Amino acid sequence: MKLILPAAKLTALSLCLISLLSFSCGGSAGKQTVPATATITPSFSKFLSERQYNDLFPQRAKFYTYQAFIKAVDEMAQVKVQVTRRAVSVYQLIRTDKRTGKDGIVRQDGDWNEPWAKEKPDSVYLVNYGGFCTDKDAINNKRELAAFFAQISHETRHGMNGSYTDGLMLTHEDNTSLQYVIDSDEYPPVKGQKYYGRGPMQISYNGNYGYASDCIFGNKHILLDNPALVETDPVVAFKTAIYFWMTPETHKPSAHDVMIGKWQPNTKDKAAGRAPGFGMTIVIVNGALECKKGEDNYSMNDRIGFYQFYLKKLGATDPNCACSCGKMAPYSY
Repeated sequence: MKLILPAAKLTALSLCLISLLSFSCGGSAGKQTVPATATITPSFSKFLSERQYNDLFPQRAKFYTYQAFIKAVDEMAQVKVQVTRRAVSVYQLIRTDKRTGKDGIVRQDGDWNEPWAKEKPDSVYLVNYGGFCTDKDAINNKRELAAFFAQISHETRHGMNGSYTDGLMLTHEDNTSLQYVIDSDEYPPVKGQKYYGRGPMQISYNGNYGYASDCIFGNKHILLDNPALVETDPVVAFKTAIYFWMTPETHKPSAHDVMIGKWQPNTKDKAAGRAPGFGMTIVIVNGALECKKGEDNYSMNDRIGFYQFYLKKLGATDPNCACSCGKMAPYSY
């Protein structure tokens, strides 16, 4: 399981990229009027067909439909969030709806304007959810998709070891009695709600549900008040997985940035053995339990097996993959 602690954690595609992905916008029976500031992106269904999806997840639960996945990707593609951090743990989130061009502050911590916070240099980064598996060339996009599918498959698998056909089967973790509650001024838990692991990435803890809700909906209360949406609405479930994949934490890069080569290890990362590649996404997802434990960790190897399985299915390779995290130290908070 992974944590995105609340205080820790497209633009239009170019014609060239559209060509590389073999996207085809096709014709239209009528004209569509959109705001001049809006962004139009091709549907992800042009990249992954329903037939391919069903072949990748032959034992999937009925909950995880192809239509829900495509809708989640397409709708998240219309969202970007600017994250500004002061004094390490004081945040402001500005969310933009690219369909309308409108943006608004969805989170601004209480200490945002305190003199001691304003003295610290701002750290600003943009999370563009439209970059999900579309930011690079066709082969690298397939590698990223294979990595994403590998992680959500391991998190939700329920079947025969080593078959790699049993992904997307579980909608929540086995033990639903755990509360997964932390103190949070920004995302306080709602009485009577439980924040156990749900969805393809098994999102857990009230802080994670609130942060995800801010980014996905522009309203923290939607998932804080009703976390069960992640296991009852498949589109929401997939959106939380995309949110997790694309959103950096205070001390961790996003898995997306790792897979597209945007993240490069700094001096501390190098000293900890961290290197670009699929293994680094394991550090991000569940490093505390699976990384720097040698090469015989079952869960790590299962994730790697899924990755290699999906690479082959998608017609891609990763010959220089640093797939193992056996020598990579997890991050500490």
